[in-house]
Amino acid sequence: MDTNVFRAWITSAAEVIEANRDHLTQLDAAIGDADHGINLARGFAAVLAALDAKPTATPGAVLTLTGSTLISKVGGASGPLYGMAFRRAGQALGAADDVDLVALGQALEAALAGVQQLGAAREGDKTMVDALAPATRALAKAVAEGATQADALAAAVAAAAEGAAATVSMEARKGRASYLGPRSVGHEDPGAASTVLILAALRDAAARDAGTGAP
Repeated sequence: MDTNVFRAWITSAAEVIEANRDHLTQLDAAIGDADHGINLARGFAAVLAALDAKPTATPGAVLTLTGSTLISKVGGASGPLYGMAFRRAGQALGAADDVDLVALGQALEAALAGVQQLGAAREGDKTMVDALAPATRALAKAVAEGATQADALAAAVAAAAEGAAATVSMEARKGRASYLGPRSVGHEDPGAASTVLILAALRDAAARDAGTGAP
């Protein structure tokens, strides 16, 4: 996967976040500040502008610029957390011109570590970690088993979606939702939901590049 794939990923992520802006905001209205979709859509719009304005020669540069822009443009918790995730992933990729599944897996692990360091969240706390952690494990497992790129990315997205769905029955232990205590049960975490959308955008961008169409 080269720089074009990663630029296509971020472009696709921006489009799907915009398309789901109201849905994400409604999820956040139930247990948060009702701004997750709005903030992320604004942030990714700024990312697209930054990518248009600044050359990015490598996949790592694309992700690093994405992260830095989200940190500077998005308020609330989502900007710093997603910004950290993309920056750490970009740093993990380094100056490589092309990224294979092993390197991508390492980048996701770095992203997860950054999010957990910044947010002090673990699986079960009802956060984006509940989608990102299982996705990272699923990708690593698929790579170890010799799965194709399409199958490995599909497994990661499926694991993320399962993890996000599992947040519905959880009581929030981090963020504003934690103030609600038991009343946070019964609602999907918006950060987990947006994580699924962003990972699905990666799956689809890679599939289009491979000429297979979206799974």
